[in-house]
Amino acid sequence: MLEILRAHGLDAGPTQRPLLAGMAASIVADIPALGLLQAFGSLGALAQATHASVFLPALAYIGLMLLGGVLYGWLFQRAANDPRGGWLFGMAFGFVLWMLGPIPLLQWLPAQPLLTGYPAVGLLLGELLWGLVLGVAFPYVHRPLRPNLSAQLAPPTARTGPQAACDPHLARGR
Repeated sequence: MLEILRAHGLDAGPTQRPLLAGMAASIVADIPALGLLQAFGSLGALAQATHASVFLPALAYIGLMLLGGVLYGWLFQRAANDPRGGWLFGMAFGFVLWMLGPIPLLQWLPAQPLLTGYPAVGLLLGELLWGLVLGVAFPYVHRPLRPNLSAQLAPPTARTGPQAACDPHLARGR
């Protein structure tokens, strides 16, 4: 394992796009998380606290989770592509984001906590679900975003490999 890390490293290469993949996977993960937040009344409680419609907290959640997806891609880079361990990376990341974002902003800083009871539990479960879906979706979203260098370097009619060795038109030095 150490030899592989020395040869390939943990940093994403120039052809990989972990930040864009994190953002796209975050959009996928926002859908079930917003449904869970709505079911537990978290969005309604935030809307009531801000004296706005439910649309405003949902939009703020989507925007902040897009930044979270970019941070996920930047932080984990090549490790985020693991289809077997991505769910664990994602859930752990969702839990860390819950601890660093909503808890200080919604529970500690105001004079009274904005979310209590079911809405507070819904926020925790929403972050965990978001992280789970983000970690599972990241490798599948990332695959189409990586360019295929072999298709860009060789024209579609060029022959490579054993077929090129047998082709008399490609012979060199004759």
